[in-house]
Amino acid sequence: MGQSKPFRATALVVEDDPMQREMICLLLEESDMDVIECESAEAAELVLEEAGASLVLVMTDVQLAGHKNGVELAHVAKRFNPDIDVIVTSGKPLRQQLPDGARFWAKPWAPLDVIREAERMSIAWSRMGEA
Repeated sequence: MGQSKPFRATALVVEDDPMQREMICLLLEESDMDVIECESAEAAELVLEEAGASLVLVMTDVQLAGHKNGVELAHVAKRFNPDIDVIVTSGKPLRQQLPDGARFWAKPWAPLDVIREAERMSIAWSRMGEA
């Protein structure tokens, strides 16, 4: 008989730069999170339609491949799941307003910031499972 794998929190990472996306995904995976990755807001929106209620974190760059940007995606994510944690990052000043509850991280941010966020989310996720 096989052992069942414990249910882990899932994050959606949306970044058009493959190296940055891979680094963020690795940091989150090392922090015991499952990760879905996309390079465009349009692809991420399809993920949100299918799995938005089960996601705990969306981390997105402002500039993305496709026609929508990360701020627009943040609004979409909050419509699908108002409780989802949304982090929008950019190396430039933010020119659009984020939805309530979303946070902005100016680049460059430290990899430790991602690890701390993943740990915070994992603790919150495990507490929800105990309730």
